Amino acid sequence: MSNIPVALQMFTLRAESEKDFAGTLKNVAELGYQGVEFAGYGNMASKELKKILDDLGLRAVSSHIPLELLENQLEDIIHYQHSLGSTKIVCPYLPHERRTEEDYFEFISLLNSIGKTCHKEGITLCYHNHDFELLRFADGRTALETIFDETNSEWVKAEFDVYWLTRGGEDPVEWLKRYQDRTPLVHIKDMTTDGEQFFAELGTGGVDLDGVLNQGKASKVEWWIVEQDQCKRHPLESIEMSIKYLKNKFASYTS
Repeated sequence: MSNIPVALQMFTLRAESEKDFAGTLKNVAELGYQGVEFAGYGNMASKELKKILDDLGLRAVSSHIPLELLENQLEDIIHYQHSLGSTKIVCPYLPHERRTEEDYFEFISLLNSIGKTCHKEGITLCYHNHDFELLRFADGRTALETIFDETNSEWVKAEFDVYWLTRGGEDPVEWLKRYQDRTPLVHIKDMTTDGEQFFAELGTGGVDLDGVLNQGKASKVEWWIVEQDQCKRHPLESIEMSIKYLKNKFASYTS
């Protein structure tokens, strides 16, 4: 578990990034994160951004790319990833207007097509879940199960979000076990134990983080990715609390 590196999803620091993208990356590196997952690039050219990352000792782990861009600008997206030295892209969600059962099967076909192209170029395509994919189809399967059951396991991988699985009444550890050869990226997040079920700093909520972290090696997780969609304290303070939690956890497993 302790040898799985930790990245930050930069969406957590979106307000800070808008003011100073390079400076925000510096803050992330200084807190001890080893990589970043992008949700936009601060209008930077790939070579410029790559130099900043190299200077800070940060890895470009992956990028969240909206489905519309994956459909229409895939060649450019792949080229940008190659320039960054990144090998993974993530479809972050399925738009609300494309969530009928018929839409999902069209989406599955699309994921296979995009994933096949990415695979040929040395890029791994992942799908990131929320809780809306836990609705059940006529055959009894959830939309999320259907996505991974019906896509090619070499072309389409998972980026399970343990907060959204937990909020949807699911056990994230069981999902990691079920698709253990398809989970290179995991969004490691926590959730308050009150009725609000709000996003929480790691170790302050009720998500089974121990179970998730212990499953990492068996599920071949390559990166833990910290994300906190919304923070009630300053986001930099929140991500500092979360990385400290993980560092303490890793130390306790090796002591």
